[in-house]
Amino acid sequence: MDGQTVVRAQAGDHAAFTAVMDAAMARFMAVAQRILRDRGLAEDAVQQAWLDIWRDLPTLRDPLRFEAWSYRVLVHACYAEARRAHRWSPNLALDAIPEPAVPDGSGMVADRDQLEYGFRRLPVEQRAVVVLHHYLGLPLASVAEVLGVPEGTVRSRLHVGMTRLRAALAADTRPDVTVAMTGAVR
Repeated sequence: MDGQTVVRAQAGDHAAFTAVMDAAMARFMAVAQRILRDRGLAEDAVQQAWLDIWRDLPTLRDPLRFEAWSYRVLVHACYAEARRAHRWSPNLALDAIPEPAVPDGSGMVADRDQLEYGFRRLPVEQRAVVVLHHYLGLPLASVAEVLGVPEGTVRSRLHVGMTRLRAALAADTRPDVTVAMTGAVR
């Protein structure tokens, strides 16, 4: 993002803010949808993030840090939306998430449905780290900056999240013991 456009948006230039939004909207939606696993929740989180960004943009000290700062605002909006959804609606309807323009290699890990099922089992904090690191390609130090947590916490969340994801995928692919032993399904 061009620093001059951010500076103009900080000064209240609506056209500059619209340009900033247009440049980031698709990526914001993709990140929020991957973290929340629900299109409606993602739309709400993105909308709340843009409201927070508009309100707090004048306080941003370094316009060149806008991208990291705006992702932090988005992730916090996703956390809030996940808490709200968990409190009110334990059974979320899931929409298909569009594939990234560049193949991400996840097809080698497992079938897309198994991967989605395993990913939904992760807590939102671990999903956020996995999305920021693996989907956006941010280094762990940048993920820590975006989330406002120590790099060690990011490493721990990534390790535990990936371990849980692998365990969920492995559990889904193991044959049912009763079928193997008796030949019948209970």
